[in-house]
Amino acid sequence: MDSLIGRMLAAYGVARRTFGSYLLPPFAAWVFANIRIGVAIGMAMDNLFFPSLRKTQVTRPIVLVGNPRTGTTFLQRYLADHGYGAGMQIWRMLYPSLTLQLFIKPILPLLEIISPAKYHSTPAHKTSLTSVETDDVGVLFRYFDGFFLYGFFMAFAEEELKDQFDPNLRGVNDRDFAWLDELWRRSMVGQGAERPIAKLFSLGPRLPAFLAKYPEASILYMARDPVSILPSAMSLVSGVLDNAFNFEKLPQEVKNKWYERMYVGLVDLLRLFTDDWNSGKIDKSRVYVVRYDRMMGEFEVVMDEIHELIGHEPTEAQRKAAIERGEKQRAYKSGHKYDLGKYNLDADKIREDCAFFYETFLPPLEAEKAEA
Repeated sequence: MDSLIGRMLAAYGVARRTFGSYLLPPFAAWVFANIRIGVAIGMAMDNLFFPSLRKTQVTRPIVLVGNPRTGTTFLQRYLADHGYGAGMQIWRMLYPSLTLQLFIKPILPLLEIISPAKYHSTPAHKTSLTSVETDDVGVLFRYFDGFFLYGFFMAFAEEELKDQFDPNLRGVNDRDFAWLDELWRRSMVGQGAERPIAKLFSLGPRLPAFLAKYPEASILYMARDPVSILPSAMSLVSGVLDNAFNFEKLPQEVKNKWYERMYVGLVDLLRLFTDDWNSGKIDKSRVYVVRYDRMMGEFEVVMDEIHELIGHEPTEAQRKAAIERGEKQRAYKSGHKYDLGKYNLDADKIREDCAFFYETFLPPLEAEKAEA
């Protein structure tokens, strides 16, 4: 897993053995290589055509961290839509060169037709090339690496490869942070924003290293009941795999192995962040824990607390938007139900395995204590 070619060949082997896909991976690799060449040329020209890029520095990023399905997408898009900074759209991560974007933007409707984002769009998570999304996608597009690669392909490998995708064990933090810096600077220039608004679920296990690079970063850590997020995340990823490769038709033993590995990986994301939090490795003054239940029940209060962390004086329009959104949140009823048994999960086991997370980040709220 130490080279781009090695990761691509390994993923091709898994796609061929597991999904019987022989032609799509080589075609995707050819497209990937051509995009990289075009992006390299375009980025070399950016400093010429966009001189402000040289002076643009990322100093105070707002970064949402947390497991998939914790509300990160909602909050990132809300902040981006209401003028708090610039979120990364998928097409800007795929074509990060500002010069190249001038030619790509007019044909985005055509690119949507062949975009792999269509496999990822579900009723629970709508997305497209123009949607603000997790910045982990930018790392995937650049290095064909990271937790996305593990979840979508390498978790099906014959041997367990999870440790080979642990960024701290492999020492890829400097590589990834440098590339994210390139993406964010261009996003700030391209969208005329002062701060990037990023979402990185892979940052949980390496937040101390990130805060060392960006000591003025504001971190919003999203905390939600693991009994809700674990089956939801597994449903999201397996749904993408089903759309692309007919995951549901795989032999049950293959799916069971994937379920087990995904479960362990998702719990580890919670555990590693919690360990760093409790050990004092994380500067807690730079982190605000956004509880999902509070975000749904008292959104206006949560936004006031976020304003304090990020050092932002909200406009009247932003205050009004928070009040209106809070009213909608309190009236919202999710229609998404997940069968735990389908993913070989059990609510009691999840609570036992994630007891450390409940104790640290999800103690009963005062209102719940009063009702008990």
